[in-house]
Amino acid sequence: MGKRTQLKKAFQTAFPHTIPIFAGFWFLGLTYGIYMHVSGFSFWYPMLMSLTIFAGSVEFVMVNLLLGAFNPLQALVMTLMINARHLFYGISMLDHYRGNGWKDAYLIFGMCDESFSINYTVQIPEDVDRGWFMFFVTLLNHFYWFSGSTLGGIFGSLIKFNTEGLEFVMTAMFVVIFLEQWMKEKNHASALAGLGISLLCLIAFGAERFIVVAMVAMLGILTLIRKPMEKGGV
Repeated sequence: MGKRTQLKKAFQTAFPHTIPIFAGFWFLGLTYGIYMHVSGFSFWYPMLMSLTIFAGSVEFVMVNLLLGAFNPLQALVMTLMINARHLFYGISMLDHYRGNGWKDAYLIFGMCDESFSINYTVQIPEDVDRGWFMFFVTLLNHFYWFSGSTLGGIFGSLIKFNTEGLEFVMTAMFVVIFLEQWMKEKNHASALAGLGISLLCLIAFGAERFIVVAMVAMLGILTLIRKPMEKGGV
């Protein structure tokens, strides 16, 4: 199979799996771009942030960080807290993201919840190159978010409506992601562990301090039970 044919087949196989992501990312991206506009930022802010950060929840939070006092340490801690779940993704994808050459660097950079879900769960046909399949899944999802955010920033000035409560889309996004993962998993041990730990930490440390402790506790416990879960076929 020639190189061009191989790439075309990998793209054609990957694209249908990303169509549902396209709808969700465009809506969230447009919302984010509009949110940035009404917060006083030019369209190139969401455009560059979606291209280089590619972490929707962090990008929503960055709006308040950019509007506040300069505090890089706070930004670092906040980013680590929000994206700590990617530590678990990374552990799960160690075997998947190995041996793909230069593509590994982009796969690691572009791994979001949706790309992880597809690349981890989809049964890739034997005649399709696995590395290129995962690359195109990641690239397409990245493009959906980038284009939606950019268009939202550009056309935000043309849309006149009450934007109060628009930031709630971030909470809704996390709920949907959790429900999608719940429906795909046969064993819900990790999800229940996360909910239980979060609830205990919320009660013990309060709403303003529980996130960091809960994340650390979940990382430790899920790391300990990873091998038993894998042996159980989770």
